[in-house]
Formats: sequence, C-alpha cells, structure tokens
Amino acid sequence: MKKVAVIINKPPHGNAKGREALDIILAMSDINHISVFFIGDGVFHLLPHQHPEQILMRDYIATFNMLELYDIEDVYVCQSSLNERSLNNITLNIANKVIPPQALNQLFSTQDVILRF
Repeated sequence: MKKVAVIINKPPHGNAKGREALDIILAMSDINHISVFFIGDGVFHLLPHQHPEQILMRDYIATFNMLELYDIEDVYVCQSSLNERSLNNITLNIANKVIPPQALNQLFSTQDVILRF
C-alpha cells in the first residue's frame, strides 16, 4: 500500500482539474492510503452553496462528501491559503484539518507519490 498525496490547487470551476482529482482519489483509495491537500485556489472547492449550473458547469463539489465513505480521513487545508482569500471564518463543506504551510511540507515528505491537480 502506497501513501499517495493528492494536491488540489486549482479553482473548482473553469477547468476539470478538481473533478479529475476527485476521480483519481476515489479510484485509488481502495489500494492506497490517500491524503488530500487543498492549497491555493483549491480551497474554493470547500465552500458551501456553490451554484456551478449558473455557469453551465456540473456540480461535482458535493461529491467531495464521499471522501468519508471511502475512508479518506486525511484531508488537509492550508491555513495561509484560507487567510489570503479571507476564508478563515467560513464553515467548509467537508471534514478537514487546517494546518500551517510548514506542516504541509512535513506531510509531503512522508508520501510515496504526490499528484498535483
């Protein structure tokens, strides 16, 4: 079993990166230990009450709630990314651990594979 980090650092709409990351996460979770990291504009995936249908995008954001069903418990959010976007006081839509950038680097060093989306 490999330890796989999936970094989501692109915004949720206007590209398919977040949806691709979610597909990979769910597909690989059965045979690997997956850790998910929301960094930079990736933190926007965690905002509640998004309405992507208004820009003709599919609403895959709700599917992130499936992470718990797939026993993916290591979900991390970069504290400075939240601070830079003034999202500190907003309730995020999935269970997560908010950590400082230094802790991110320590966690990355323990992974066998790092995928960036």
